[in-house]
Amino acid sequence: MAGDFDGKVVLVTGSSTGLGAAIAVGAAKRGAKAVVVNYANSAKEAEETADLCRSAGADVVVVQGDVGEDGDCKKIAEAAAKFGKIDALANNAGITKMAPNHGDLDALSKDDFFRVYAVNTVGPFQMIRAARALLEASGAASVLMTSSIAAVTGVGSSVAYAASKGALNTMTLSLARVLAPKIRVNAICPGFIDTPWFTKGVGEKAAAALRDNVAKQAPLKAASTAEDVADPALFLLSGHSRHITGETLMIDAGMHLGYSPLVAR
Repeated sequence: MAGDFDGKVVLVTGSSTGLGAAIAVGAAKRGAKAVVVNYANSAKEAEETADLCRSAGADVVVVQGDVGEDGDCKKIAEAAAKFGKIDALANNAGITKMAPNHGDLDALSKDDFFRVYAVNTVGPFQMIRAARALLEASGAASVLMTSSIAAVTGVGSSVAYAASKGALNTMTLSLARVLAPKIRVNAICPGFIDTPWFTKGVGEKAAAALRDNVAKQAPLKAASTAEDVADPALFLLSGHSRHITGETLMIDAGMHLGYSPLVAR
């Protein structure tokens, strides 16, 4: 797909590491004119991502901001203003509160829910609102939501996380309707991705065990890497998906097939 982002301006939230970094670097390698790299806390890693994008030939702006804050979303979008447009917005930033025992209802507080929703659900809404004029200036912009298989299975790191991603899927449908025809809105639902995000959340030993378990149980017998997920994400962000909007794509090596409600999806 070399060249499918030629001349494009791409903004990726939460792009210092993991999937966000893979999307940003992938867009640069495919010809993006400019890439806006956003981070909340990982400044060093964000600069490393930026260097990889520059090495691929893209003009890069690095901007710090927490998408849970409306003012920060405006600042992040403004970082792309000098390019006059945004062709592709990847709403990738996300957080969780680890509470894997969903039966422990005391493991999550009201504030935990509010914080997870602020970043995972409200954040993408605020980013689209802040970037709307620049997206419309593209004439054929694409927005991608990074959701999760947790949104459709109700499993995952916590009830709050799964619920926030379920709401994100619904919002994808709502915004795909009202922002067409100038802006397309789609979502991806990854399963396990072998990135530092999981290791940071559960520890190296548990992450290694999870990786091995996924590789054994997934129909495709693989644990996804960031690049495995970034490739279909970039497809939905590119003009190759120009007739796709309001779609939710599960990218989990087939793990969702083990959940009976989803077999007939």
